Amino acid sequence: MKTDDLITMIANQAGPAPKVSVMSRLVPAAVAGGLIAAAIVLGILGLIPSEMFSESGPWIKIGYASALAISAGWLFARLGRPGASGKQATSAVVGVVSIMLMAGILSYLGTPVSERASALLGHSWLVCPWAILALSLPVMAGSFWAMRGFAPTKLVYSGAACGLFSGAVAALVYALACTEPAAPFIAVWYTLGIALCGVLGAVLGPKLLRW
Repeated sequence: MKTDDLITMIANQAGPAPKVSVMSRLVPAAVAGGLIAAAIVLGILGLIPSEMFSESGPWIKIGYASALAISAGWLFARLGRPGASGKQATSAVVGVVSIMLMAGILSYLGTPVSERASALLGHSWLVCPWAILALSLPVMAGSFWAMRGFAPTKLVYSGAACGLFSGAVAALVYALACTEPAAPFIAVWYTLGIALCGVLGAVLGPKLLRW
């Protein structure tokens, strides 16, 4: 049999490649990693007082982290497909972050000068970004596992998407224990923590996603 005939026969009999749903891999990975992160938060930090949920601070954090997780999940889905453009999803991620940063700036400018340092730094600015990064690790492990089930070709960007998604989920979990209420604090330190996760994901992408 000629080589060309063999290739044709294999191609015709191989059938279509099985379709893998992003939801079927990313959601279980996010839930599993998020539950591990939540267990760490509950065991070490505990939940914020229930009365805080009557204030805007926790809901700003939850809303910001949720919106960023959705947009980063969209970016994840796009980058997992060879040839698919991630421009719109990237714009969504940038848009969510930009809105939060703008809200933080406006809140900072509207805060009395004597209270601005407290609104920006709170009492945990040195802890917050690193706590989010640490809590993101179990989610990131699941995210990379999920991404490996697809066919990413832009390994740095795909890794960054895994990191950003993981950081957003970790920030959502951390919000349940964080007592910082000010928008400037959330805009700066939550964003920095999530960005650190994105950087770590970008570094790990070429190593963990190569196929």
